[in-house]
Amino acid sequence: MSNSPVIVDRAGLWDAEALSDVAAATFPLACPPDATADDIEIFITEVLSGERFGEYLTDPDRTVLKACADGDIVGYAMLHAGEPSDPEVAAAVDLSPVVEISKMYVLPGHHGSGISKALMRAALERAREAGAVGVWLGVNQLNERAQRFYTKHGFRRVGTKTFLVGKQQHHDYVMRLVF
Repeated sequence: MSNSPVIVDRAGLWDAEALSDVAAATFPLACPPDATADDIEIFITEVLSGERFGEYLTDPDRTVLKACADGDIVGYAMLHAGEPSDPEVAAAVDLSPVVEISKMYVLPGHHGSGISKALMRAALERAREAGAVGVWLGVNQLNERAQRFYTKHGFRRVGTKTFLVGKQQHHDYVMRLVF
């Protein structure tokens, strides 16, 4: 871990591969213990590849923020504007316009360094600037560390949803923050 300041900025298409590398390193850490290595690998290949990040970075409804330390991307957050497509999530979130924080990860060597806080501040600021009245996210029900982090930032549990990793269905809490 470095003592250099973290810089959070909007990612560009040129960051797609580096973001994919960070995603591949961090996503398995947030998975529940019963997630299989094969299913995690399927998810990484289908959802977190460099090609997919290229799609995310050019999608007008998405904003990808990167956190850099010493010139390297060490974390990222992805925001997705628009109403939730899952009817149960839409009923639980019950805000409009709303932004989903669909991903927020920091490399393990940088946990506890303030990068997650900087990413969250930047994500909330972007959502407010976009005119959202609140944000929501899904977090695995067994990921207590992430739940504590989100609760410290004002999020409250408002529902549940399922999340597919490979062929396995997992259960998430839906958490919401109203501005």
